[in-house]
Amino acid sequence: MKSQRSDCPVSQSLDVWGDKWSLLIIRDLMFAKQLTYGDFLKAPEGISTNILATRLLQLEEHGLIEKLDHPDSKAKVLYRLTGKGIDLVPVMIEINLWAEKYFTIPADRKAMLKEVKKDKDGFIKAGMKELRKG
Repeated sequence: MKSQRSDCPVSQSLDVWGDKWSLLIIRDLMFAKQLTYGDFLKAPEGISTNILATRLLQLEEHGLIEKLDHPDSKAKVLYRLTGKGIDLVPVMIEINLWAEKYFTIPADRKAMLKEVKKDKDGFIKAGMKELRKG
């Protein structure tokens, strides 16, 4: 791993997950819990295979995701968030709330955010608990 650019917490965090692809990988794992390499390639943003491989490795090296044996295929692995990755749920909720304020977002995401606004802390705790169950 590279050395830190500074002692600033924002800078240190961005060094780990601050590129758009890492956050999208984390997003996909938050909603799906476990995904294969091929599942990530199907995301609408169209990540290339070399970038995906690099980002998955970096996220694993930083301890945000882990690889699991695929129950149906020895040739595939499953990826899932670790506790450290799950701890980004509140950050992702805040990004979604910010985006809702300034962009047009899909109806299903609007519905989720409506639930978030009823009890943000409860929603976040429940979501994190569900992800930790695996």
